[in-house]
Amino acid sequence: MTAVADTLALTVRDLLRALRQPWFIAVVLVQPVIWLLLFGALFGSVTQIPGFEGGEYKQYLVPGVLVMTAFFSSGWSGMPTIDDIDRGVVDRLLVTPVKRMPLIAGRVVPNLIQLVVQSLVIVAMALAIGVRFEGGVVGVAVLVLAAGLLGTGFAALSNGLALITRQEETLIGAVMFLQLPLTFLSTAFMQPALMPGWIATVATYNPVDWAIRAGREALSASPDWAAVAGRCGLLCGFALACLLLATRAFRAYQAQV
Repeated sequence: MTAVADTLALTVRDLLRALRQPWFIAVVLVQPVIWLLLFGALFGSVTQIPGFEGGEYKQYLVPGVLVMTAFFSSGWSGMPTIDDIDRGVVDRLLVTPVKRMPLIAGRVVPNLIQLVVQSLVIVAMALAIGVRFEGGVVGVAVLVLAAGLLGTGFAALSNGLALITRQEETLIGAVMFLQLPLTFLSTAFMQPALMPGWIATVATYNPVDWAIRAGREALSASPDWAAVAGRCGLLCGFALACLLLATRAFRAYQAQV
């Protein structure tokens, strides 16, 4: 229970810090809505391309935007860690009895809470513009779960990178290096049949695409639950691996102190 209590205490600390920044909260909530509207307008005519299946583009787009929002938000989870490093907070925490995993989980859980709120905003906006969730509440829940697993992995990875690099500029560069390629090497905006062959192949090994496909399948009228479970299982493995890597990053950090 000590690990749970430590995680809870660190989670509350990060949430309170976020609540003191109302403009940050406003941007976090409005940004996914802008993405949904902009990408929907920009790529709406894609449905006219021969080979596109599935009706309206906004119906296809929503899972991609929701997962992309989770992915992008999670990439910056390590920034508060760098701030704590600069202020000596991390060093003080490391000399306490707190285990290493709660130090990472205390960053990841607030990010997960943020992702759930953002996801609900996107779902509400999607319903407002006429998107139909044929998979119902269960399908939406699976989509949010898949996005949360992806976000957990990349939030942990971001914190691990923060501990190793200890520089905001380096972390920003590393996050940007990952985010844009992984987003466009997925089915977020385009169906696999309309992609170049090599991109479609790479997408099958992309965790971002695992989350998008799991959520999109769960939202369909007749989901293939075996495929959904398989991709969610891959996302669980990815999240766990990133959490373990982030925990081990404390060794690299302490070696530099």
